[in-house]
Order: sequence, then C-alpha cells, then structure tokens
Amino acid sequence: MNAGCSRTDGEGIAIVNTGKVVLAEEKDAAAPQTMVLVDAADQQIGLCEKLETHRRGLLHRAFSVIVKNAAGQILLQQRAAGKYHSPGLWANACCGHPGAGEDVGEAARRRLGEEMGFACDLYPVRQHSYCADVGGGLTENELVHVFFGRFNGPVLPNPDEAADYHWWAPDALLADVAAAPGRYSAWFRDYLHHFGKEIIAWTPGS
Repeated sequence: MNAGCSRTDGEGIAIVNTGKVVLAEEKDAAAPQTMVLVDAADQQIGLCEKLETHRRGLLHRAFSVIVKNAAGQILLQQRAAGKYHSPGLWANACCGHPGAGEDVGEAARRRLGEEMGFACDLYPVRQHSYCADVGGGLTENELVHVFFGRFNGPVLPNPDEAADYHWWAPDALLADVAAAPGRYSAWFRDYLHHFGKEIIAWTPGS
C-alpha cells in the first residue's frame, strides 16, 4: 500500500490523527465536496471533506467511465490546467466521486455529461481499488466503480474540466503510454496494467 494511504476500521470512523471526519452515524447532509469513506467491501463508514480526504489518503468511493466507439477506439480526455491534481495529464473519459446517498451509476452519467458533453448507456463492469501519490501532497486511495460505454457522436468537453480529447486506437495508446507514461494519470496507467485487456476487448453485451 502507498505510504500515504490510511486504513479504515470497522466502527464507522476513519483512522486519522487530526481534523474533522464525519461519522457514518451522523445524518447531516453532506457538503457538495464531501467524499464517502468506505471499507474494503465498499460499505460507507463516514464522510470527509474532499481535499482533506486526499491529503490523508483515506479510502473513498469513486467511479470511472471508459468510453469506446464502434471502431474500438478509446476516448481519453486531457485534464484541464485548473484541476486540483494531475492537471494536463491524459485520462479516461471521466471520473469522479458520488455524493453521500447518490447512486454511483447516476453520478457517473451526470459527470460524463458535465465533463464531456454527451450521454450514453453505461455498463457496470467491475470494482477496482488503487492507491497513488498524485502530487501536491495528495493521495488518491479509491474504491472505484468502473463503467464502460459506447458512443459515436460529437464530444463537447467542458473547458473547465478537459482541455482536449482524443480517440485512441488500442495499440497506439498502449505504445504511447509505454513510451511516455508521465503524460498519463496514475489511475489510468493502473487500469491499463490491471485490466487493460478487458478494456480493449469490451463491446456492449460482452
């Protein structure tokens, strides 16, 4: 495990040394930038403010959307320069965090529209955990709900979220990641390492 990652216990509270962590038992509405803290089984155990979650490397719920077109190309976005971490790096179509009480699939569909300006059917395919130093004293420690989708229409990225986008043929993408891994986000490289073959092979109904 990454040295920046924090464990969580089974009693509804994150194991941390200082600062405010909201217990799962507290029913107050979460702020817009509140992360859902989870255990290894994706059971909610608490809530914590977004940046504090990432400063401490607390395990939290997330989603990630991978979109392909009919030609089998994979859609990547270049993260906008103003993003709070990993600015300018290339990653999958979109990713994010559901709010407290928000359905993960609904959050993924919402975020895809907000970031990339389109909607498509999304298929839940797996859960995946990773932990990575993303710079600036921040650590991503996520239990990710991974969704795949197919889309063949126009992509209209929100410039506050994505500076650019590109459809990559799988072989060309893998070659570029191998040649210049620093151009890509830590999580996307992790996905390719752990289930890249599944990404490349996937089609709706597979």
